[in-house]
Amino acid sequence: MGVGRDACAPAVRIRLVPDLEALTAADFAALVHDPFRIDDGDGSSFTVELIDVSETGAQGHGRPQFSLTFRGGPTPPLAQRIFGVEHDRIGRLEIFLVPLGPDDVGQRYEAVFT
Repeated sequence: MGVGRDACAPAVRIRLVPDLEALTAADFAALVHDPFRIDDGDGSSFTVELIDVSETGAQGHGRPQFSLTFRGGPTPPLAQRIFGVEHDRIGRLEIFLVPLGPDDVGQRYEAVFT
């Protein structure tokens, strides 16, 4: 007897997680001003806006280093650590975010890709 899918089993949707090592600044440039969801790890999430994508000019591991700056979220800001960050087009990423403090609009967080 062959291995098959049970006709009563629900369809499983698999969404590939982008390879962080393969992402570049260009992958995020078209997403500036888009909303991202950040999972705070305590069962809730909040929306931030990607406000800046900057290449540092230094060479990283197979790509130029770059950073992302997000604006939004709670006050006081969450502590630096790895967060689940999700966007409709690129899916969910697990990235290290560092709070930069607020600007005149709201809290800011930075992610650096080396």
